[in-house]
Amino acid sequence: MILTPITPDRSRRVACAADMPSTVASIPRGRMAQILAEVGERARAARFEIAPNPAVGAALVAADGSILAEGRHLVYGGPHAEIEALRAYRATGRPMADVHTLAITLEPCSTTGKTPACTDAIIKSGIKRVAIADLDPDPRHRGRALAILGEHGIEVETHPGAAPLSVVSPHFESYTSYERLRRPRPWLIAKWAQTRSGHLSPPEDVGEGRWISSPESLREVQLLRSHVDAIVTGVGTVVADDPRLTVRFPAGLDRPPLRVVLDTELRTPPDARIFRPAERGEAGGPVYILCRAGANGVRHRELLAAGARVHPLRPGADGRVHLRESLEWMWRFGVRRALLETGPTLLSSYFEAGFVDQVRIYTGNVNGGRGDSLATLLAGTKLLERSDREVGPDAVLEAFVGRSSR
Repeated sequence: MILTPITPDRSRRVACAADMPSTVASIPRGRMAQILAEVGERARAARFEIAPNPAVGAALVAADGSILAEGRHLVYGGPHAEIEALRAYRATGRPMADVHTLAITLEPCSTTGKTPACTDAIIKSGIKRVAIADLDPDPRHRGRALAILGEHGIEVETHPGAAPLSVVSPHFESYTSYERLRRPRPWLIAKWAQTRSGHLSPPEDVGEGRWISSPESLREVQLLRSHVDAIVTGVGTVVADDPRLTVRFPAGLDRPPLRVVLDTELRTPPDARIFRPAERGEAGGPVYILCRAGANGVRHRELLAAGARVHPLRPGADGRVHLRESLEWMWRFGVRRALLETGPTLLSSYFEAGFVDQVRIYTGNVNGGRGDSLATLLAGTKLLERSDREVGPDAVLEAFVGRSSR
């Protein structure tokens, strides 16, 4: 059984072979809807690891309605759900002829980005039927995959409401909103560590007066760094902490994230550790320093000699590097997912401008503390789909930030 017309803009019919009656008995729609709901719920578990990509689940289903193999999108930049499901099934050694339908919670991608188009893999697999719960919300792609599959003789049916995007992956609706498509910018993850009292620095007699997080949390942060396109910080953090912003786990990363420093007046020291060559097993992306036009010419030349790439940008009303301009600059350089590892002042500016999309907060097993706290900022932030978990002795809060159109 093939569903009634699917339209990219809800007004134009998608002409495809899926509109032709099927000669193969269909899996009951109730059972297929149940499968889509189940794999959609399981796919949600990885939502913080894959955002801004959508959480998607897929299953290869036999004619009797049993699930033969399942897959989901697990990590940003990694294989999509359909590919993972196909890999899992091939590992069983069973023939593709045993597969009746590929069930997917969201219309498969039809363009090549960090991974090849999933429509190509589906066509090459020999699968003859595809069931989809929801269409791509991006008007540039909506319905395109269905048309492509239909042109290759693959029957397509949809199950509206079985695993709606608004339930499985609402953050993707925000990422594909009209305003963000009109003025694209990277997905920003704000990450910080704090003590139990909310301070950003521990007591002087703990962690050399600097470290709050446990080794387990620090290792997890390294993994997070490896799954972003850029790490963003401010000159205040560079001067105060002298960070390297490299990736040490997993070792030998082929394409480490860009290291972006917002430095309005070019105060970054040319001998900062961020310019040192990567050590064995460590990976560091190129260093970009964003400043205002006309900033310190002497320091500009010194930073170029140190290996930095300096880019002047239009200042904002406060005279500092314009945050929107910096984000649009990063987008032009291919940054789609960025990690904010900044001090409280710059981080607050990102929040106040409505640019933070996601948070990951590590609360260490440390009492007391010194210096700044982001408790007031956090109390005024709308957190969505909050998740609380433990890593070693630390507590980790993850959530999406309430949508802003700025």
